[in-house]
Amino acid sequence: MNVDVHSPLQRSFNMSRIRAKDTRAELVVRKWLWTNGYGYRLHRRDLPGTPDIVLSRYHAVILVHGCFWHRHGCSATTMPVTHRDFWTAKFKENVSRDKRVVEELQKDGWRVMIVWECCLRGKNADPTAAGEQIRDWLESNIRYGVCEGLGRQ
Repeated sequence: MNVDVHSPLQRSFNMSRIRAKDTRAELVVRKWLWTNGYGYRLHRRDLPGTPDIVLSRYHAVILVHGCFWHRHGCSATTMPVTHRDFWTAKFKENVSRDKRVVEELQKDGWRVMIVWECCLRGKNADPTAAGEQIRDWLESNIRYGVCEGLGRQ
């Protein structure tokens, strides 16, 4: 039984609109960084995983993760009803790749921060507090940071 409310054509169109780069959450982080005087580069292909935001001055990268695709565990981490085997394998590979990329970046001497989408969007989100958390991490010597709990439900 197919419980999808969209036709296969409409579903395909919807999925094709999901962006891998320049997501709303990523744009929020970039705007905050730029407004607060942090220079950065985007999607450097010479680094493992092509990080979303690279701040060379701080030898730091920021990975902005969508909660659904990267399996955060908040309320946005739902499981599609149809094609469960496909989605389970897809999500497992995403999480495995994320872990591998962080390890490679750290092995190469980069500091890494994961910013979860839910701390930037949603009813409990506070983008300003998230920006301050990013600033505090950048100005520290902490090798790994996570910005999450602010919008977690």
